[in-house]
Amino acid sequence: MTEPAPLRVGVVGCGTISATYLGHAPEFGLEVTAVSDLDPGRARAAAERFGVRACASTRELLGRDDVDIVLNLTIPAAHAEVAEAAIAAGKHVFLEKPLAVRREEGRRLLSLAGAKGVRIGVAPDTFLGAGVQTCRALIDEGQIGTPLAGTAFMTGPGHESWHPSPEFYYRPGGGPLFDMGPYYLTALVVLLGPVRAVGAMARSGYEERTIGSGPRQGTVFPVEVETHVAGTLEFTSGAIVTLIMSFDVWKASLPRFEIFGSAATLSGPDPNTFGGPVRLWRAGAGNWDEEPLRQSGWPQTRGLGLRDMAGAIPGGGPHRASAELGFHVLDVMTALLESAELGSQVRLGSSCERPEPLAPMP
Repeated sequence: MTEPAPLRVGVVGCGTISATYLGHAPEFGLEVTAVSDLDPGRARAAAERFGVRACASTRELLGRDDVDIVLNLTIPAAHAEVAEAAIAAGKHVFLEKPLAVRREEGRRLLSLAGAKGVRIGVAPDTFLGAGVQTCRALIDEGQIGTPLAGTAFMTGPGHESWHPSPEFYYRPGGGPLFDMGPYYLTALVVLLGPVRAVGAMARSGYEERTIGSGPRQGTVFPVEVETHVAGTLEFTSGAIVTLIMSFDVWKASLPRFEIFGSAATLSGPDPNTFGGPVRLWRAGAGNWDEEPLRQSGWPQTRGLGLRDMAGAIPGGGPHRASAELGFHVLDVMTALLESAELGSQVRLGSSCERPEPLAPMP
């Protein structure tokens, strides 16, 4: 039996993160055939650097016969629009996080993809890295006992100190929750299962921010979203997790995330990375033990989730960074902001399966 031809990828959006995907695509056996961007010059520069075709528009890219999967690297506010156009063109889609900025947009994408018979994959794929996969293995093996509770903290001063055009981080679809929350929430769902209910409070620490670098240094712009979100998540498993996502903190001494079990505490790595460290404090041990990472053999970089989806499509099996997982994370983030606005707990209307652990590289 002959192997199916590898699926070919077209990239929409040639910003900073595109270089990581384009540069590492060959390591995953992914063939990128075309790129496009609202700025044609940026698309041409990426095409020349990585030896692919630059399209004059997204419409041109979506019409190409040598594009099977659209890798959507646009800003969050454009995710749904670009993904919907790709689905209408009969293309599979893998999106940078989040799936969409509004719950109804995400729900529509899932419905359209189902009707069209195409796949949606959603970043982050960092949960497929050795760090979170090691955490998953330790929990599944029972090494922490029953997971009872946990914490997840992402705190910092925001992106305007280094990003030359940071405004979109402070508009709807941005803020610490929608920007960084997907890494933490995806990891937690992978480890503990879906969320049942949330409660939260939120605020904006500053009405304006100032660009700190680049040609627009000194430009002042308004803040349109909450920049400090504190919440509590109740998982269907019974675990309760305390969460803080903030762009209002100069410095803090907090763990990235921890899971408190009946037999041990699990301290996890930064879920925005693929590595460790992973540590356990076992009951009665009196010290942390750093756990060896369970290596899969796959390259530890962005593109792993896209490769997993591309590999699953020909055989019809599930992929791990799925639309259902991405939608559940979007639902959780939306519910947290709704809870903060309403001043009451919000129950989730969605659920999802925990994706299977990543299989070793053949």
